[in-house]
Amino acid sequence: MEINTKIYLQRLGKNIVQIREQKKLTQYKLAKEIFTDQSNLARIEEGKINPTIKTLLKISFALECEVRDIIDF
Repeated sequence: MEINTKIYLQRLGKNIVQIREQKKLTQYKLAKEIFTDQSNLARIEEGKINPTIKTLLKISFALECEVRDIIDF
């Protein structure tokens, strides 16, 4: 059984975008809060890279949500 990680990474990114927009944060502002550059955050939101658990924790803290909210597929 092969898991298509691309689909999950895209869903993860979509969840981050949705929560970020609900909080009225720009990509630039969120990127600054998690100490990364905007292009890296954009790649996460587009589902092009697999963020580490440490990055997911930073994102959830900055968005004032639980990690489970971000990874809820």
